[in-house]
Amino acid sequence: MAAVEEKEKVTGIDPARIKLLGKWSFEGIEICDPGLKRYISLKPIYLPHTGGRHEHRRFGKSEVPIVERLINKLMRPGRNMGKKHLAYSIVKQAFEIIHIRTGENPLQVLVRAIENAAPREDVTRIMYGGITYFVAVDVAPQHRVDVALKHITEGARNCAFNNPKPIEECLAEEIIAAAEGDTRSYAIRRKEEIERIALSSR
Repeated sequence: MAAVEEKEKVTGIDPARIKLLGKWSFEGIEICDPGLKRYISLKPIYLPHTGGRHEHRRFGKSEVPIVERLINKLMRPGRNMGKKHLAYSIVKQAFEIIHIRTGENPLQVLVRAIENAAPREDVTRIMYGGITYFVAVDVAPQHRVDVALKHITEGARNCAFNNPKPIEECLAEEIIAAAEGDTRSYAIRRKEEIERIALSSR
């Protein structure tokens, strides 16, 4: 906090006036899940592009803006790897569609979608005396965010594949459905499936 205030004194920029892509304010964005508060970065930025400065620090990705993490997930797997400007354009247009359809700040809708799509329980494999057991375990908050973003982008990619509907629209629909907890969302269905398997492995 002190560093932000110091930066404001030096640069003369008020962080409250910084808007994502020049449109979306970071003011009033709420993270309701207390476990995810430290891992969803809503630091005010103009452009979600940090250039991988987090790469060599352990848990450094928790400081990467959440919109940039969504963009990075869109670049995978191999076919779109490295095409960051393309992924950036997709997210930018998807945010416009979300705002038109919901009338809300797309950042708030994205945060709610991540909270709803993040699995709380998963299974791990334990070998004991040559026999393999599957045991239910709690999921770490950092991993919950990773899995939620992965499933949201996977759902958008699957929806747009062999379909005349553009990926921007598919991504917007996936985020909106996940934010509402709707089972039409691929991410919500995967979360429920993971938690159901974990429940049966207790």
